[in-house]
Amino acid sequence: MPRASSNSQIDIDVGSRIRGRRKLLGMSQTTLAKGLGITFQQIQKYEKGKNRVGSSTLQNIPKILGTTPSALFGEEVAGTPTTIPGLDAIVDVLGSAEGLALNRAFVGLKNSNIRKSVIELVKALAHED
Repeated sequence: MPRASSNSQIDIDVGSRIRGRRKLLGMSQTTLAKGLGITFQQIQKYEKGKNRVGSSTLQNIPKILGTTPSALFGEEVAGTPTTIPGLDAIVDVLGSAEGLALNRAFVGLKNSNIRKSVIELVKALAHED
């Protein structure tokens, strides 16, 4: 029987967490791929949820990313970094190109008054809708 081509939400979520963690570490898809002995295109497919991550790969990815397999499933384990409040939101933001660019630019701001103004501006824009 042919396999359905639809992506499972779990595959998409796991892929998103892989991407977020990789971005948080500043690691390229190529670096992760080399550590796994696969191509960066395969990493792209995992991160988009287009391909399912096999069990052996799912065991090795967290080792390279310094996390746990359960964290990639969004499961909180007592005493691990996945229990930090708001960590998923941070990973989501840094997993996006816009969030990463905003973070890098923000870190470059040396004047604390300007940093506070940027925060207030972003808050105001967020409530504009």
